[in-house]
Amino acid sequence: MHQISDNPKNNQTMIQTVVKRDGRIVGFNEQKIMAAIRKAMMHTDKGEDERLLNQITDHIAQRGQTQMTVEAIQDLVEMELMKSSRKDVAQKYIAYRNQRSIARKAKTRDVFLDIVNVKSNDVTRENANMNADTPAGMMMKFASETTKPFVDDYLLSAESRDAVEHNYLHIHDKDYYPTKSFTCVQHPLDNILNCGFIAGHGASRPAKRIETASVLACISLECAQNEMHGGQAIPAFDFYLAPFVRLSYIEELKNLEDLNGEDYSSLYHEPLMDYLKQPLDGLTGIDRVRQHAINKTVGRVHQSMEAFIHNMNTIHSRGGNQVVFSSINYGTDTSAEGRCIMREILLSTYDGVGEGETAIFPIQIWKKKRGVNYLPEDRNFDLYQLACKVTARRFFPNFLNLDATYNQDADWRADDPKRYIHEVATMGCRTRVFENRFGPKTSIGRGNISFSTINIVRLALECRDIEDKEQRIGQFFAKLDHMLEVTAKQLDDRFQFQKTAFAKQFPLLMKSLWIGADKLGANDTVESVINQGTLGIGFIGLAECLVALVGKHHGESEEAQQLGLKIVTYMRDRINVFCDQFHHNYSVLATPAEGLAGRFTKRDRKDFGSIPGITDRDYYTNSNHVPVYYKCSARHKAEVEAPYHELTRGGHIFYVEIDGDATHNPQVIMSVVDMMDRLNMGYGSVNHNRNRCMDCGYENAQGDLKKCPKCGSTHIDRLQRITGYLVGTTDRWNSGKLAELNDRVTHIDDGNQTLFED
Repeated sequence: MHQISDNPKNNQTMIQTVVKRDGRIVGFNEQKIMAAIRKAMMHTDKGEDERLLNQITDHIAQRGQTQMTVEAIQDLVEMELMKSSRKDVAQKYIAYRNQRSIARKAKTRDVFLDIVNVKSNDVTRENANMNADTPAGMMMKFASETTKPFVDDYLLSAESRDAVEHNYLHIHDKDYYPTKSFTCVQHPLDNILNCGFIAGHGASRPAKRIETASVLACISLECAQNEMHGGQAIPAFDFYLAPFVRLSYIEELKNLEDLNGEDYSSLYHEPLMDYLKQPLDGLTGIDRVRQHAINKTVGRVHQSMEAFIHNMNTIHSRGGNQVVFSSINYGTDTSAEGRCIMREILLSTYDGVGEGETAIFPIQIWKKKRGVNYLPEDRNFDLYQLACKVTARRFFPNFLNLDATYNQDADWRADDPKRYIHEVATMGCRTRVFENRFGPKTSIGRGNISFSTINIVRLALECRDIEDKEQRIGQFFAKLDHMLEVTAKQLDDRFQFQKTAFAKQFPLLMKSLWIGADKLGANDTVESVINQGTLGIGFIGLAECLVALVGKHHGESEEAQQLGLKIVTYMRDRINVFCDQFHHNYSVLATPAEGLAGRFTKRDRKDFGSIPGITDRDYYTNSNHVPVYYKCSARHKAEVEAPYHELTRGGHIFYVEIDGDATHNPQVIMSVVDMMDRLNMGYGSVNHNRNRCMDCGYENAQGDLKKCPKCGSTHIDRLQRITGYLVGTTDRWNSGKLAELNDRVTHIDDGNQTLFED
């Protein structure tokens, strides 16, 4: 073996450490230099020259700096070979080095060519809400695919990088990691409407009428979307916009004062039971004036809600023609003005946009509450009925159960005009933020900071060959425990990076939206307020995990169900420990996997083969759901999935699939909500048929529509949820989610009410 000289003088300049291409620093190993030179020599006619090999290696090791990069060392090798008599070796070494460089770039090159050539694949279809075929969308994908390797090489710990590389862990929105941005936030819209805001170069004054309030709501969502990598939500859409209904009503009364030369100020703040359009025939005097002002106000509110929906489906907030990933929560304002907002947003949604198409955004969420809107005697029960009718046609609103035990707040009071502060709100896909170790228990002004997902299926696959069941399950829990620790540490690492951002990097979020941010100066870091948000540890594929461990999934086996609950309970308990250990609001998330559902599976199938019930499909089942291909009643599906909602307080959702036209049967929607109420479920909705002509926009619920009855086009697509949100065309779905869509079976046939039949 070649020996380095023991001369002290030489040791002073000898290479000690090497900076690798991924940023890691390792000890210098001269054997790697010798191996590379030897390989080049073996590809020449003259073959190996041991004396020259040792001479060059010795010279490089002793003449280098204490710490050098891989590239710098390779430059020295080239230089020494070119100075030697073996120019043939130098040529081979340079060629080999170039080939390795090209190979490292080949993957990026292939991805970029797919983007350039508008190929439809899982890279370009990673986010179905983004059109990656447009110039702006292409730029987004170029940036995304370039940034991810940078994160792997320079921002992740070795342990986290290893977990990602070996398919145990997925870091969501990794391309946004260097920006220090957060996932989502629930907008305290009253701050915007009552105070105005400054975002970038523009300033907005406070709103004074419903039209302005509607536009400012759009602008708030749009501006914040450009500062964040996830969704935007309004937690109390009805409460926030209600005051501007009354202001618009007063404005209409003043218009009548100018017209009639009368004083109607006694009507300005007169209590009203409702804002309902009525004919003026037979009305006289003050009654006619009042009704005329109401009619005009309702018309303005309706147009404002139409405009809000239209804007949320057309305003592009980021590259790729990507509209704002928006959600609005409402349902519990019992004032006449709040009811007017709800009624008109629901009616506008029912009518559709453009040529009558179903609006993709905002995701609408009805907050169901006993004593407010759920029972026939409740003040807003009529609006609840309308909400169910709209859902039966347009998929939205979804239903958030405020009566679930874990969705309640002891401070909520029916007579509190700001009771919405104590009501949970959710995001479209499912993100839930409510509990808080570092501030008030509320959803408002808070959101998810970042989240990562564990591949629990892979952990189970690695234990599958252990014959003894107890040992197999025990080994799985040991692996799960380790990955939970890795994930908690990875999220804390990202948090430590995010907290160094300056408030001025988020001009709207860190001024008017995030709780406590109003106290920050432009050059202050966000460290003092960021911990109001949550860090989510997610999972997908519980069904496949259970098949690997006990042979059946939780929809078909009580043993599997009990093990599934034990797994997610264990995750919940460990995450509670992490909250104390790292001092964050950690939570368990039932991950809404889109691109991830297929990505995890593809790698696991390559490593473990195609295993029935586990890796034989192109996707893993969404979080803790019963597999979409498993035929069962809605009741059974609900009973299996319900207990997981309390455990997954970072977010969850429940779906029922209906076969047929639910448009004329809103009662089936109410039956689903009743089931959620009985089973203490937190959030859910209903999927059903909705065909869309991609040429003229015509929609209906006919089964297997082949030809548009309006324009004759055969370009028909299905409107469906991909995770928690709708996508206007399945052309943008990735292969894994398309496979899942094709496997979905119904739980309620032909829109009937066989909800509770086994």
